[in-house]
Amino acid sequence: MLQRTIWAALLAAIAAAGVYWWLSAPVVAAVGPGPAHVPDLANGEVIFNAGGCASCHAVPDQPDRLRLGGGVAIKSPFGTFYAPNISPHPTYGIGKWTEADFVNAVMRGVSPDGQHYFPAFPYTSYQHAKREDVLDLFAYLKRLPAVAGKVRDHDVPFPFNIRRNVGIWKFLFMDGKPFVADGTKSPQWNRGAYLVNSFGHCAECHSPRNVLGGIISGERFAGGPNPEGEGWVPNITQKRLGEWSVKDFSYFLKSGELPDGDSVGGAMTRVIKNISQLPEADLAAMADYLKSLPPVDGPPRPKRKEGGA
Repeated sequence: MLQRTIWAALLAAIAAAGVYWWLSAPVVAAVGPGPAHVPDLANGEVIFNAGGCASCHAVPDQPDRLRLGGGVAIKSPFGTFYAPNISPHPTYGIGKWTEADFVNAVMRGVSPDGQHYFPAFPYTSYQHAKREDVLDLFAYLKRLPAVAGKVRDHDVPFPFNIRRNVGIWKFLFMDGKPFVADGTKSPQWNRGAYLVNSFGHCAECHSPRNVLGGIISGERFAGGPNPEGEGWVPNITQKRLGEWSVKDFSYFLKSGELPDGDSVGGAMTRVIKNISQLPEADLAAMADYLKSLPPVDGPPRPKRKEGGA
């Protein structure tokens, strides 16, 4: 009886390990035969600014936002991540990457050597991007200055540093679905929805997360604790911004100024610095979409302690 119990337990453990290995395996995008992509560099620059690539990947403490040598610290409840070098340097950056390497990194969160990237890289939003836009971005990045220098390793404790576990996280929180336009809405609204939900990755910061770090879908865009540990990220649905007009949203994205005359601060300053470079039509489209977000209640904000600093 004991021997059969041991064998049953062993078989169950082997089966569980097999399921884990299957679910946690990196999934890459299929690359089939087809015509070579002819890059649109102007569009690549638009995507670069929409994605806010410079916010995380530009070398800190220097003025050139196109020197993408990485190094920015990204704090989270799971540890501190350091944005990598994505300049076209052949050794330290992405200079030797293929188009397929870049597509899989951006849209699947998988490195050229077949490992999972941690979701501090917002590929959960980038998965909804159009492949041609990703390829245009790649072409644009390859024409920027090559920056030498290896970024330090992430400071992430066990067990969160086990990359294989990220496969399970992806299974839970990535759907792999492309953006689908809403035929009942205007082309401008759909363009805004695409930018906000893919490259703009606005929900990544403006949504509360569960204990595993996944966005709580029912409270998307409803704000919550700053994932970097200090402060509160605001609710950007009509629950909080109902008095904002489409022009208010558009002007905010262009200038960083709120309708009451105040201006944005913190990490959002870097975001505005990138988004403000977008064409006016794209700013108007994003504003149109953001104004349409239905009111959603977010998590309760903790009350300040009386007498606190």
